[in-house]
Amino acid sequence: MTTTTTTPRPTPRQLVRAGGGARYAAALAVDAVGTGLLRPFLLLYGITVLGLGAAATGLAMTAGIVAGLAAMPPLGRWLDRGARSTAVAASMLVRVAGVAVLLATPHGNAVLFAAAALILGIGNQAWPAAHAALVATVSDGPVRDAALAAARAVRNAGLGVGALLATVCLSGGAPALRALAAVSGAGFLAAALLAHSVRVTAVPATSSTATPVATPTGRGLGAVLLANVVYVFCLNVPEVALPLILVTVLHASPAWSAAVFVTNTVLVVALQLPVTTWAAARWSRGTVLALSGAVLAASYLGFLLAAPFGPLAVALVSVPCTLGEILYAGSSTALVTALAPPPVLGRALARFQLSTGLGLALSPAAITALTALSPLALWTTLATTTLAASATVHHTTRPT
Repeated sequence: MTTTTTTPRPTPRQLVRAGGGARYAAALAVDAVGTGLLRPFLLLYGITVLGLGAAATGLAMTAGIVAGLAAMPPLGRWLDRGARSTAVAASMLVRVAGVAVLLATPHGNAVLFAAAALILGIGNQAWPAAHAALVATVSDGPVRDAALAAARAVRNAGLGVGALLATVCLSGGAPALRALAAVSGAGFLAAALLAHSVRVTAVPATSSTATPVATPTGRGLGAVLLANVVYVFCLNVPEVALPLILVTVLHASPAWSAAVFVTNTVLVVALQLPVTTWAAARWSRGTVLALSGAVLAASYLGFLLAAPFGPLAVALVSVPCTLGEILYAGSSTALVTALAPPPVLGRALARFQLSTGLGLALSPAAITALTALSPLALWTTLATTTLAASATVHHTTRPT
């Protein structure tokens, strides 16, 4: 394995500066809380407030997420023309528009609900690429990687806080859900204003500085994008795979699923930054990403072996699975920013988000179909495909 030179852990002030500054950090926190207030309960909004059927609501949400991916190519070109804080602010303002359409949707109107889901999906899909491009513009090297990890920890904490506040308010029924949507929209607007005030731009690279596509770096980047579709399944394991196994196969209380999800969130918030900086001080980004795949594959097989021993054993295996997720999240975006030639950084990040969105869209259907066959089919398929993706990353990205 390729090692990197050990560097001091960045101080909190260095992380804030490397991540875009204090106002931008505040924008990320506000945006995350607003997202946590609404996104986990959008399905309930369609069913409870608008009176739509569960199938129609779910279909509209899925269509919105998939259609939102179509915004990635133009976003990448916009980023390569120098947009940074403006692009981040735009991703937040798009969600303000989505909330406005949602609040204006009359009872029983599935078409307008689908339009709101589409607009919200565009904003949700655009934010990660725009954010990563901004951080890559104001920092580089290990500090940039740490800033990306810190931002993910802040975002997960904000999502958790927002979801907790929303859960407390859900007893208020339809009026409470409408109020939550309105507050979420106000949060997106405040975050957009904060992000735009940072005024970060990049100088577009000229054609004379362009890097040829057919370089080893380009091949490595393509391998990462392809492998990422498989890696992303790990993000839906706590939300989809484990609840299915715990409730439908082991007939355990839904409380076990909730406990696994909460534990996953807490561990990501607490460990994302320290684990990322620890791993980056020892190995290259490509090695860390490959290692994450090996850890995830081992945990998938661990779930298979733990199931006969009951829900507690399954819950314990979720801890190394979360560790694999942390290693994946801490190295994947950082690796893409390191591999991408500067003239096409925006397009590379947009393609990375496209592969992420594709994996997130495919994983629920694939997980449920495999679980219907058997837990053996689910976990062995996830393990073998993830291990193959890990091997591909290892052989094509060294020593980045």
